[in-house]
Amino acid sequence: MSVQSETNKPELLAPAGGWEQLEYALHFGADAVYLACDRFGLRARASNFSLEDLPRAVELAHSAGARVYVTCNAYAHDEDLAALPEYAQAMEAAGVDAAIVSDLGVMSVVQQHAPSVAIHVSTQASVSNAEAALMWYRLGARRVVCAREMSVAEIAAMRKAIPSDMEIEVFVHGAMCMAISGRCLISDYLTGRHANKGQCVQPCRWEYELKELSRPDQRFGIEESDDGTYLLNSKDLNMLAHLDDLAAAGVSSVKIEGRVKKAFYVATVVNAYRHVLDGEPASLWEHELEIISHRPYSTGFYYGDAEQTTDNDIYVQLCDWVGEVVSSAAAEQGQWRVKAKCRNRFYEGDELEVLSPHKPIRTIKVQGLAELYDGVEVPFEVACKAMAPYAFTSSFELEPQDILRVRRKDPTKKN
Repeated sequence: MSVQSETNKPELLAPAGGWEQLEYALHFGADAVYLACDRFGLRARASNFSLEDLPRAVELAHSAGARVYVTCNAYAHDEDLAALPEYAQAMEAAGVDAAIVSDLGVMSVVQQHAPSVAIHVSTQASVSNAEAALMWYRLGARRVVCAREMSVAEIAAMRKAIPSDMEIEVFVHGAMCMAISGRCLISDYLTGRHANKGQCVQPCRWEYELKELSRPDQRFGIEESDDGTYLLNSKDLNMLAHLDDLAAAGVSSVKIEGRVKKAFYVATVVNAYRHVLDGEPASLWEHELEIISHRPYSTGFYYGDAEQTTDNDIYVQLCDWVGEVVSSAAAEQGQWRVKAKCRNRFYEGDELEVLSPHKPIRTIKVQGLAELYDGVEVPFEVACKAMAPYAFTSSFELEPQDILRVRRKDPTKKN
């Protein structure tokens, strides 16, 4: 990334599916976060926030210099709209910076009851041309999240055709939907869980076979691998190496998908994109995106048609999150005694990698491992109690919320 000036550097927008993800997104350098409350947010499986939580979440983000966008991008029926005025008023009172909408009725209610909250148009609205963006602008929107099917060239052309105060936001990382901007009915048809109400069970990731109606007992597998064929299975999006192109096209905000992802995923991806947006070569940070659980990567539709991964349903993850740093204190002979919460099992003598904001990846060897009982250290060979406090010695100081991870022996796992 060579575009480093504050005037044309895109905002880094991160998902916050719950409190922990929010804290880690801010800790690792997100400029803004998007989250949902109990309704209207299209991610029913995320932890989400209550309306009572919202003021504290906004205060936490604003104190870190970040903005908060609340997703209201479900397509609403009349009975759904009854609760929306209170929802909008809560956003207004909390100081939410923007609401992300796709339904014109939802937009109208938010404008009436939360006039200080900016309107951002969701990718669910499938805005893929300048005329659509202009229509939303005339209705009062000030940002459009482009349809995922747009190319870089099309985004650049849209930028030139719309007012300068209409911002463009695009997705740069995460899962891709096989349907047009998420408008899928397969989940509802097969399971009764509606994708456009946030309940998608991702049946596009399942294995299917073909059968001919006159021979229902004879099933045909289209040979791609021994495990089956995954006809609807999209690769994940990864644009880390192409942020310059998006900045040059006039993109105002780059968005990471993943409100149902864990904090380890959010921290790792935000950290990599933060470093590259701030001017470091993508080549130094591309490997970080192999660390977290993902499908094979592609650049989506930005440079042509998106790619499928029809030969497997394998996720790859190179590291496990084993600890969260709580504190570190100076010890003897220039060493530091680190206290950390256990997230996964690790052992005395293990080589751990440390993920810290604004620093390269560092490695430490676990020495002097002990479990803490009421502040008293009891030596142990293994840290194995989830969320229990442990201590060990490090050759350098660590900061609270730094992430400790260990390399996996088997980097693949089935979906």
